[in-house]
Amino acid sequence: MSYFAAAVVRRASDWTAAEVDLNGARDIDEVADLLRDVDPDAEISLLFVESDDAYLAIMRLDEGEDLRIFGSDSAFAEESRLGELLVGDLKAPALAIDEMIGTGDGAADEEEPAIDPDTDPVGDADILADLGIPARRLLALCSREGMMPADVTAEVCQVLGCANEVEELREA
Repeated sequence: MSYFAAAVVRRASDWTAAEVDLNGARDIDEVADLLRDVDPDAEISLLFVESDDAYLAIMRLDEGEDLRIFGSDSAFAEESRLGELLVGDLKAPALAIDEMIGTGDGAADEEEPAIDPDTDPVGDADILADLGIPARRLLALCSREGMMPADVTAEVCQVLGCANEVEELREA
């Protein structure tokens, strides 16, 4: 299984990014510790984990506390040890995708791109709402047919203002 894990941390208004090695992590608390270690004094710490060009998990710590997690698809937990570690204990978001995208009756609005019917996001869909990515947009990005986890990360990081930092990690 291949994965890319990028920690993006903010102090004041500046974002910095670092790649994180999750191979030795035994549980979600160890993953949170790895995220804290990137910058223990960060106001906001985010971890974007992209796996096998199919799954995305986002973790968030505010001032090193209050761990919140979102996963693009519950199948990630069934596909790998890393998926089980990150999203295995998560439940579905409070609102289903068809309630967040489109009319709420399962039909997508005409201006919305096609939704992958097999997508089953889990966790806190509002994880980035205060940073400019409301739950509706995050769910739409993760469920859009043909959208890769790297594409979702890039779009989210563009809104956050840290796209260049994450792109530099990819190229290293």
